[in-house]
Amino acid sequence: IESKAYSAHVHTCFEVDYGKVDALRRKYKASYADRGAKLTFTTFLAKAAVKALQAFPIVNAAHDGENIIYRGDINLGIAVALDNGLIVPVIKQADELSMIGLSKSIADLGGRARNRKLKPDEVAGLTFSITNPGIFGSQWGTPIIPQPSVAILGVGTIEKRVKVVTLPDGTDTFAAKLCGYLTLGFDHRVIDGAVADQFMGHIKATLESFDDAAM
Repeated sequence: IESKAYSAHVHTCFEVDYGKVDALRRKYKASYADRGAKLTFTTFLAKAAVKALQAFPIVNAAHDGENIIYRGDINLGIAVALDNGLIVPVIKQADELSMIGLSKSIADLGGRARNRKLKPDEVAGLTFSITNPGIFGSQWGTPIIPQPSVAILGVGTIEKRVKVVTLPDGTDTFAAKLCGYLTLGFDHRVIDGAVADQFMGHIKATLESFDDAAM
């Protein structure tokens, strides 16, 4: 209630083609497991979010009531659903981690969150967060911004959808594509709509252009 009263909540929603992400996840899943990491869609989403936050640092900022505070570190909160509610463990300095580092951190913090073994410092200091109601089948949502950050990314369910595809000869056909919606909730006092959409466009472009070099 305090967050809704304090921030000027606005939301924007983008659809993402996860085809390349899925192919890479399948290709590298076993090798990541051999190194003690779990390669999931969340890893790719976290990496894409970090890159976008580096390109648009205002989305990683905070608001203290009067001033916009730019923050150097990217501390990424990944929401975990528990039987009695929600907890958001925080990956500190996520911008300094590789894909395998992010994979290990997400799995470690998520596992300890479910086992009630997180330390107080591990749920503090987030600068941007990701929540994934899509694992329960939600198409998209309008998440509430956790204060004092100014934005939150909501992940919708990832599923095959029929899309129109243009062939090299210019003709159109139908194809099954693995797609999902991403929703950004942002504080309009701090982030303009154009910036929010550019930020989301950056995430979409990163997810749709992942290649082996990123792994």
